[in-house]
Amino acid sequence: MALIQDEVRSGMDRGEWKAGEKLPSVRSMAERLGVHRLTVLKAYRLLEEEGLLYSRYKNGYYVRAQVEAKPDTPDGDAASGWAYAAAPGYVNRSRLSDIHSMKVSHPMSEALIDPALLPNRFLSNHVKQVLDLHPMVLSTYSTVLGDPELREALSAFFAEDHGIDVDAGELLITSGSQQAIDLVSRSLVKPGDRVLIERPTYSPAIDVFQQQNIILLPVELTAEGYDLDAVEALMEKEKPRLFYMNPTFHNPTGYTVPAKQRKLLVELAERHDCILVEDDVYHDIYFDQPPPPPLFYYDTEGYVVYIRSFSKYIAPGLRISVLAARPSVMEGIRPLKALSDSGSPLLNQKIFQHYFFSSRMQEHVQKLRTAVRMRKDVMEKALARTGWSWDSPDGGLNLWISLPDEIPADLLLERCVARSVSFVPGSICDPLGKMNARIRLSYSFLSEKRIAEAVEQLIEAAEELRS
Repeated sequence: MALIQDEVRSGMDRGEWKAGEKLPSVRSMAERLGVHRLTVLKAYRLLEEEGLLYSRYKNGYYVRAQVEAKPDTPDGDAASGWAYAAAPGYVNRSRLSDIHSMKVSHPMSEALIDPALLPNRFLSNHVKQVLDLHPMVLSTYSTVLGDPELREALSAFFAEDHGIDVDAGELLITSGSQQAIDLVSRSLVKPGDRVLIERPTYSPAIDVFQQQNIILLPVELTAEGYDLDAVEALMEKEKPRLFYMNPTFHNPTGYTVPAKQRKLLVELAERHDCILVEDDVYHDIYFDQPPPPPLFYYDTEGYVVYIRSFSKYIAPGLRISVLAARPSVMEGIRPLKALSDSGSPLLNQKIFQHYFFSSRMQEHVQKLRTAVRMRKDVMEKALARTGWSWDSPDGGLNLWISLPDEIPADLLLERCVARSVSFVPGSICDPLGKMNARIRLSYSFLSEKRIAEAVEQLIEAAEELRS
């Protein structure tokens, strides 16, 4: 393997392969050097772990742009292996979308609610009622921030349910949480800025920040939360502009950051002038106890931007999320929303409001929690005989599985797709593109019967790789 690694390094040094360019395929390099293809694959993966290459699913290996040394740190950030820079010419094409586009019958890659569990029939009635109550809604634009009536209702909801004091003028309705992340990134960071991001994390967030040509600084997340000493050291040394986080039923791990750490994180943010971007997608999908209050609850100085998604467990097609931010931050986000779409569709907002604040809403969510938990239990029972490890989550939609070393996630995915099963490889959720011994399995989209079938196919594919 050393021969192959040396060949790649020397090729990069002499300019044969520049940043962002694709390396020869595994087959071509094997023929070029007269070695086995598996040897080339292992060498490419080692170079990827060193941060010299990055991979694209079913599209080979590419040369990664290297982070230049800072004047006050001679070795630079690349030497630490932590900093991650987007390749020149990077296009915002989510790696996760490649997985979702696969035509399979058992997609454990879909972190969505099974449509059969959603209140489709009741929503149809609500749509009719909304059109009767607001006959001009289809010929009326929303304001940029969103429907004032909905924002006032959400302001009262946050106060009553979470003890959060947020004015309607500090709320912005977005077309899904990903748009909210994009608006925040475009308003708060510029090329070359540093951003803290959890490792692992929500894959599309990586794509959003890479499009801005910023430097990602991964922060390890465990079942106990963050190493706050390490977080503070990064804030002090790197001066990050913001910290993107998903601290409640985290995607993909399912972890929830404890309340004590949340308060301390806000204090760290204030001390080091770092905006915390809190993505709270699964807040209401808990199985026993509700999660701790959002970080936004502890924020008094405007250092937290809070993103809350609602439509995922009501009607994903409505694409309703809310972004909460204090005026000093909102004044930079609002013009970008105006440029983006001049306001999310008013009809969607009215439908959402009519159902969300109805008497049926709580009944639906309680039944949904029970159904999702039952599916999680079925998946965990089916996986029990594998000997694989994971932490059973208290909410959310995903299991974060640790595989044995002899079962690479990317090769396992290829075998599974051939069996019409999909999942998300850990490398897609990793800002460093590693974690190839991890996979994310979503239990919320398939029925209990189909979960059992999918896991059986997954196990058989893994046994094939072992042999």
